Amino acid sequence: MRVPLGAVIGRFPFPSTSNGDQNQNLEMGDVIRHDRKCRDVSFLVLFIAFWVALVVNSSFGFFKGNPLRLTHGLDYKGNVCGDKNGSPNLRGLGVRYWVNPNQVFESGFKDSHADLEDFKSICLKDCPVPSDDTLKWVCNYPEGDEIRLSMAQWVTRDYDYFSLLTPDMRKSSLQLLGPCYPVLFPSVNVLWSCEFMTRKSNVSLEQWHQMGGQTVDDGMKLDKTVHKSINSQSSVTKRYVADIGKAWPVLIVCGGIIPLVLSVAWLAMIQRLVAAMTWITVVLFDILIISVTVFFYLKAGWIGNDAISPIIGKHDPYDHLSGREQGHLHFVAVLMTIIMAVAILSSIAIARRIVMATSVLKASVVASKIIGEVRALIIFPIMPYALLAIFYMIWISATLYLLSSGQVVRDRCNANCCAYDLKLKQVNCERCCGHTIHYTPHIGLAILFHIFGFYWVTQFVKAFSSTVIAGSVASHYWAHGEVLQEISFLPILSSVKRLVRYNVGSVAIGSLIVSFVESSSRILKPLRRKLMVVDVRTHDRVGKALSVTSHYALVCVEWIIRSVNHNAYIMIAITGESFFTASATATDLIKNNILRIGKVNVIGNVILFLGKLCVSLASALFAFLMLDTHAYKSAHNKVSSPLIPVLVCWGLGFVVATLFFAVVEVSIDTIILSYCQDSEEHRGTTQYATPLLLQPLDEQIEMDRHEQPMIMVLEDEGILWKARVS
Repeated sequence: MRVPLGAVIGRFPFPSTSNGDQNQNLEMGDVIRHDRKCRDVSFLVLFIAFWVALVVNSSFGFFKGNPLRLTHGLDYKGNVCGDKNGSPNLRGLGVRYWVNPNQVFESGFKDSHADLEDFKSICLKDCPVPSDDTLKWVCNYPEGDEIRLSMAQWVTRDYDYFSLLTPDMRKSSLQLLGPCYPVLFPSVNVLWSCEFMTRKSNVSLEQWHQMGGQTVDDGMKLDKTVHKSINSQSSVTKRYVADIGKAWPVLIVCGGIIPLVLSVAWLAMIQRLVAAMTWITVVLFDILIISVTVFFYLKAGWIGNDAISPIIGKHDPYDHLSGREQGHLHFVAVLMTIIMAVAILSSIAIARRIVMATSVLKASVVASKIIGEVRALIIFPIMPYALLAIFYMIWISATLYLLSSGQVVRDRCNANCCAYDLKLKQVNCERCCGHTIHYTPHIGLAILFHIFGFYWVTQFVKAFSSTVIAGSVASHYWAHGEVLQEISFLPILSSVKRLVRYNVGSVAIGSLIVSFVESSSRILKPLRRKLMVVDVRTHDRVGKALSVTSHYALVCVEWIIRSVNHNAYIMIAITGESFFTASATATDLIKNNILRIGKVNVIGNVILFLGKLCVSLASALFAFLMLDTHAYKSAHNKVSSPLIPVLVCWGLGFVVATLFFAVVEVSIDTIILSYCQDSEEHRGTTQYATPLLLQPLDEQIEMDRHEQPMIMVLEDEGILWKARVS
């Protein structure tokens, strides 16, 4: 005899074995409705318009941007070092070198009328080092009628054509006006800029003076000036963004493949080791967080000799430099120490209470049973995973181009920047200032919209996945848990079809609300930090208290909205109502059944959250290991710091784990909400819940009933005892 399919394949509202039973079910109300209507159409139109705007916005970045600008400087012609499309072709010449040491020295004073960017710099293959026996020179790019050399010949000659100069050119060069400049100080490649070392070459300096060269300042300002420019806040921020592009293989492996494998392995384990997964998750979490913290200590230089260095390539072992990146690692190491201590102490504190997870583990057994029967649930998260992977790759690429899409303009300065022009064949003092990248206000708005798009698309895909899973599990519940093996994939297809046809707009508005709150929180965080600094300086305790209070209030609002949206998606899958109606229904169900599902929900969420953290921490750990290779430490693709790639892999790992853990998480929550809906529809008794589900929920109710009277009895006994004493 064939099992009645009912809501499993979406043909009938309820399973029935006779016409009388079917009529009776229809009178009780159609819970999983199939006569649905399109909901929240206006928000669907808004979501489509958003996608059009996002494509246009990203196209602007791809058209105007150049990611090389994030790490490499501009030369005296306004070219980006290393850019093959420059004039001339600078491919392979990615290191920026300031040719005039006097100008570098002058820009280091506070009362200077110009900064380092206003003075002449050139792009080289490596930073020049003074010779032990002869005076070396670095000359302008070969051009004009006097210097007939190609760029390849110029590089082969080690950038030196001083012997080819005319007497006027030599005289100009001895006055530090070019076209050739002496190499008097050693320099090292510090993040693609040549930083001078204060120890001058006595041999080169003596030969320079013998030739009648101009006096050269050699104070301590020389090395600090370049170092200050390299470590400016804007430069560090650009390098952090560029690190993401350079470490793209790490992001693919550690942010995509590894969390995928670990998430699938976790789902397989929870089906077979349900009782032990709580302890396994807690212990593994403690081990991983300790390991990641140790790696931060290693890279910060507090343990071992593997600290990050801003120097690229071979250099003198006595050259020790550090920058903001290492300071940021120090801060993160301290922060991770605090988090690690709190996590381990919390694990010890809840060790005795882990036994309370029995209820959620039994609920997980029900979820595992459904996952085992509806096999498509295991592989379904691969679809949203693939969509997000494609989107993230395009989004990260567009981010690199958007952040580098400014316009290169020549500065207006009052500095003495006169230099010899090979084309004009004379010293030119007009339009000789350096170049900077100018960002217009609309670029800032484009970047903000791009970041907001990241949040909305991420939340939309997660919401879409959760709603599809909820629809499949709910169909199983309202079919008395009966499903045929040969149609075990149909609940997924039916759920996707219902969602795409009727409720995409509902998912769009729900994800829009979450993304708006999240992006607002991230944007307001720097502003709140600045306000706290002002409040501390002015000793304004009221302002500081309001700042802290507003922060935690925003966190609470974000958590509440996430919780409400999560349950709303489940009710959308069950009832097909609009987002706001489904939110109200889910809230009422939880409020009316809080004693039944409270502890089961809380404990389950905690354990699943720890599981996500385990996957994301493992992703961060593998990212550390990959970034510790030569390719990312010393070669052309050197990352300035492992901090941002590791944090990005951590975040991507958490997102991937969320997609796959949603199979269990949403299944449990859907079963519980369906149970509550079933109870509401049938006046306190459930008609569709399986005995395996009723057992943990009934045990929880009995436990809550016994705890309260026990306290009353003890109080009654205490009162009687006191009465007897008196």
